[in-house]
Amino acid sequence: MLKDKSVAITGSANGIGRYIAHRFAQEGAKVAILDIDEAALAKTHSELLDFGGQAIAIPTNVRSEETIRDAMAEVAEKFGSIDILINDAGIVPHFMWGGPRWPAIRDMDESFFWNVMGVNLGGTFLCSKHATPYMEQAGGGHIVNLYGGGGKSPAGALTYAVSKEAIVHFTDYHAEEVRDANICVVAISPGAAIATENAPEEARSRMPGPEFAGDRFLLASQVPMEMSGRLLDLDESGKLFVVTRNP
Repeated sequence: MLKDKSVAITGSANGIGRYIAHRFAQEGAKVAILDIDEAALAKTHSELLDFGGQAIAIPTNVRSEETIRDAMAEVAEKFGSIDILINDAGIVPHFMWGGPRWPAIRDMDESFFWNVMGVNLGGTFLCSKHATPYMEQAGGGHIVNLYGGGGKSPAGALTYAVSKEAIVHFTDYHAEEVRDANICVVAISPGAAIATENAPEEARSRMPGPEFAGDRFLLASQVPMEMSGRLLDLDESGKLFVVTRNP
């Protein structure tokens, strides 16, 4: 189902994005990885080429509209289309890795707040904006937005959680805008707090790695239109389901 499909994945030089890129490449997809970390991007690109398929790496700042516009144009030119967009790029608080708590709102610089919102929500907006026309031209596509959460206490997770809750609503409304164009837009989380390859060894010893996400992102990129606009999760049998949320 994914062989020769073109997929653009943001935040894909490391961590969950890198794992997602590997899985799409293993399924025979044409994979474009977009990330601001150029050294890690080159390494991951080399890994993808080892799978024998087509892969390109594009240094990308998801806060720059010009960069995003050019990146999506390059993906469409190299691969002929953009069938799937995975909006993975984000600034994440790694509290469970033992990192410091983010400041409470009363102590937070305005620039910190808008940087998190600009990458997490703004990046999802810009990438969706500039991938959508190519999907419309191709007669359809899938956009998968990364969801996540955080505990309310102790303080520190508010900015991240707000950006991710906003992405759920963004998904809902964008899905309706592009439904007639046969573009399916969904949100999904990796399933748990993840310790990536950049986490301290102590955290990696007690937390699941990116592989915990399994095939949820591959499955989300193939769901039918009736799931568009929804927040999805994976059940114990490996099937996606719509998460029921309080109004």
